[in-house]
Amino acid sequence: MCASPRGARSPSDPSHRNFGFTLFAGVAIAALLAGCQTTPTPEKAPVEERTPSTGATAPGAGTAGTTGSAVTGSATGTQGNPLRDPRNVLSKRSVYFDYDSYAVKDEYKPLIEAHGKYLQTTRTARMTIQGNADERGSREYNIALGQRRADTVKRMMLLYGATDAQVETVSFGKEKPKNPGHDEGAWAENRRDDVVYAGE
Repeated sequence: MCASPRGARSPSDPSHRNFGFTLFAGVAIAALLAGCQTTPTPEKAPVEERTPSTGATAPGAGTAGTTGSAVTGSATGTQGNPLRDPRNVLSKRSVYFDYDSYAVKDEYKPLIEAHGKYLQTTRTARMTIQGNADERGSREYNIALGQRRADTVKRMMLLYGATDAQVETVSFGKEKPKNPGHDEGAWAENRRDDVVYAGE
């Protein structure tokens, strides 16, 4: 049997076994720690909201040219304009009256309230309320009745926050019928106030 060189340790030497074990344990712990290392969660990338380009219609949009579900924004075009969005009460512009009356029916009060509050929050907006009557009665009588109808709606809008400077009134009497017919159905359509915003 050969003698081991001086300083060399035999594989059966306990210190040699401890070194191998220590090396193995160190590698195992390093591998374990590497496996347990948490992967950082990537931050969410910023999402840029875009509306469809001109001419494109969002799914589910009506045929009136409104894209997406925007109801605020520029007063030009239909996109983002609550005054032209058919789903918005502000797109409704007529208040109808009973024969020979200028009393506002309950069904039109929410419409008047919505326009009054819109004017309150949009101080640059201006409108004209156009009073109309059906063909029965004299020209003078119908001009006066149309004016009373327009003035009544204006007073209600002022109660909801519009200013006097934002709302003008005019009466067309029976001169501008919506329906040219000569029966009760046509007359009912012609007894009305129309709300017209400046710039439309």
